[in-house]
Amino acid sequence: MHWTARTGKTLKLATGDITRVAVDAIVNAANSALAGGGGVDGAIHRAGGPSIMAELDQIRARIGRCPTGSAVATAAGALPARYVFHAVGPVYRDGQQGEPELLASCYRKCFDLAEEHGARSISFPAISTGVYGYPLPEAAAIAVGEVARQLERAECAVQEAVFVLFDRRSYDAFAQAVAALT
Repeated sequence: MHWTARTGKTLKLATGDITRVAVDAIVNAANSALAGGGGVDGAIHRAGGPSIMAELDQIRARIGRCPTGSAVATAAGALPARYVFHAVGPVYRDGQQGEPELLASCYRKCFDLAEEHGARSISFPAISTGVYGYPLPEAAAIAVGEVARQLERAECAVQEAVFVLFDRRSYDAFAQAVAALT
């Protein structure tokens, strides 16, 4: 499924392994310690190799933790990309602790990093929907809405954004969010 912005830029949905998608930048659902983990984070580090963690070690030495709602960039190691944007999504509590804005902020920050690094294509996982517990329909609506807003901006350098979703349930939630755009 895909959606095309008025600017001609596209948002696409796919299921599969985000570490195999050839784009300029792959977004990693990272933790604030930038210390690696399970799920998407673990898969990206395994597929990309140790150079990604070595670069994160240097970033941690400089900035400490990465705040929730923000992201940092590293090279992509052995991944089929130039960069990995390590985005820290919110842990879902009750939806009343600023989680929607923090989640949207992750996506905006990734577009900022794309601009800084000249990335024209970017892939996203469903940030915060795994162990961070963000309800899938709400997270999908926020993610799709924010990415669509970014793609509608004339000055946005990204031409294609792809949500690479782990399973059919996630795909269906994101497909509903994309359908709501039209």
